This record gives sequence, structure tokens and C-alpha cells, in this order.
Amino acid sequence: MSRRETTRRSPVGRPPLPLVALGCLGLALFVVPLAGLVGRVPWSTLPELLTGDVVTEALRLSVIASVSATGIALVLGVPLAWLLARVEFPGRSVVRGIVTLPLVLPPVVGGAALLFALGRRGLVGEPLNRATGLVLPFSTWGVVVATTFVAMPFLVITVEGALRSMDRRFEGAAATLGAGRWTVMRRVTLPMIGPSLAAGLVLTWARAFGEFGATITFAGNLQGRTQTLPLAVFVALESDRDTAVAISLVMVVVSLVVLVALRDRWWRAL
Repeated sequence: MSRRETTRRSPVGRPPLPLVALGCLGLALFVVPLAGLVGRVPWSTLPELLTGDVVTEALRLSVIASVSATGIALVLGVPLAWLLARVEFPGRSVVRGIVTLPLVLPPVVGGAALLFALGRRGLVGEPLNRATGLVLPFSTWGVVVATTFVAMPFLVITVEGALRSMDRRFEGAAATLGAGRWTVMRRVTLPMIGPSLAAGLVLTWARAFGEFGATITFAGNLQGRTQTLPLAVFVALESDRDTAVAISLVMVVVSLVVLVALRDRWWRAL
């Protein structure tokens, strides 16, 4: 018997049938709802539904909020990830837990926390309102704040993982050759973590694009002002089921494209 035939007949490489059955059942838990959604799509009127005023206004606000949240996450999240990865300080694990808390915290609770902190009578919102007249709740800026709060942890943990796993000898070599800290960061560190940074930014944008709970709690659901695509789905489910299905299909496609495009880049950085 040849070696190839022995390997082919060996039971070691065969997955156990109970595990295969349970795995397929688990997969069905994700596939069946998507199939149900696709089966309800009004394909003949889909272009008309997606170009309606409600959808276009919600799409515009979703794009503005998600892009703004991604930009803020880039400016604030990368330095925060660097501190968590490179600087030893007391309570670093607690700080990391606080930063990643929005990943597991119910979004509605996050929105309530933002309201108590940044609302008109909040811990920071009240003095901010007195000093500048700025009111964040029920405003477009409130949507940006809520989406940033929920989405930025994706960028922080991705970049931190990349910084912790990268070979720091290249940074040391650049410093030995006379490069300053900012030059090392710009010419060595950022290019080396570039793929992970890009993956974190895309995931941050996708999470901000699909944010619902914190947004509706902190910013409300005002059409043309705070109503994003997920909030438009929530309203349309009660009054216009076809529009809700059409918007849901768009968001599913966008999310699936993002995840497939990233493949395992994000998980490799963790």
C-alpha cells in the first residue's frame, strides 16, 4: 500500500461526524436569517426604495458620522494604542479594560453613559454648554461622538496588537543611525504596522457605519439630523417593511465585503 493511500484512508484526517453536524448547525444559525432577508428583498423596486429621501438622508449622515468617527479614532486611537503597548504604568490592565469595554458593553448602556456625561446637565456637558453653548445630544455631533465611542476600540486593540508583536530591532537600528523618535515612528513603526492599521481603520468605519444603540440613546432619531441607516431600518420596520429590507440588504453587503476583504488580517494582529 502506498504512502498516499495510507494517508487517504487514515481516520486521523477525517473530521468526526458529530462535530461536522454541529458545525453545520451553527453555520445555519447565521445563514438562515440572511437567507430570510434576501428572500424578502423587493428586487423590482429596490432602486426606487434606495433612492428615496429617507434612505439618502440616512445614508449621507451615516457616511459623515462613520468617516468622522474613523478620523477621530485615527488621531486619538493610535497614540492610545502606543501607550498601552509600549509604556509600563500602574493600572495599565485596568486602562486597557476600560478602553475595550465598549466592545462588550450593551450599546444602549454606552449611550446612557454618554448622556449622563455629555448631556445638557451631564458631568462635562453642563460646563461645556455654559462655556460654549454646545449641546451634543440630539445633534449630528452627538452621532459622531456615539459612533466614535463604540467603534474606536477596534482600532486600538488592532494597533496595540501589531505594536506588541512587531520586531523592535528595526526601530533600534534606526535610532542607532541617528533617527529621532518622530522619524522612527514615521519611517519605521507606522509602515511596519501599516496593514494592521488599515485593517483597524476599516473595521472602525464598518462598526461606526452600523452603530445603533448608543446613537439612538444619546443622539435620538431625528430624520435628516441624527437618523442613520440603522435607525432608518428601525423606523421603517413599523411603517415601510420593503424599505427596511432594502436598507438591511445594503448594510449586510457592506459588512460582508469588509470582513471578506480583511480576511484574517485583523485576527492576526490580536
